[in-house]
Amino acid sequence: MTDPFQSFSAMLRYALADRVDQNAPTYIDMVADDVVMEFPYALPDMVKRVDGKEALRAYLKNVGDMITIDALDNVAVLRTEDPDVTIVEFEGVGTVKASGKPYEQRYISVIRTRQGKIVHYKDYWNPVALMTTAEANPAKKNGASNG
Repeated sequence: MTDPFQSFSAMLRYALADRVDQNAPTYIDMVADDVVMEFPYALPDMVKRVDGKEALRAYLKNVGDMITIDALDNVAVLRTEDPDVTIVEFEGVGTVKASGKPYEQRYISVIRTRQGKIVHYKDYWNPVALMTTAEANPAKKNGASNG
């Protein structure tokens, strides 16, 4: 992919293709009501798991209040033997709002879909990359589970 994606939802529509509703305008519209999002590399005081669409909406608002993502680039899509599982590797660049410093992150995501919806999203990202540029930690526990 040579042109960077300007939104997370556009990148997911590209990466997941027919495995997700192509008319869903946002990531939240792509997820099932009982979606689970996990963060295996979360530090001890960070959210490790978010259960359900409404909890995910609140978590993403909190993160969005802290970071602006300007573009997602270098997207690699890896299909698995399981037709419901897709691995997506990509880079995100933006700004940490509190510090004004640039935010650069490399992600690897393992995404499970069912009937056109994302039901499980495992987000492998480096929390240290955020903490070195942020004055506040947007991924701290705030009503999401730690288990």
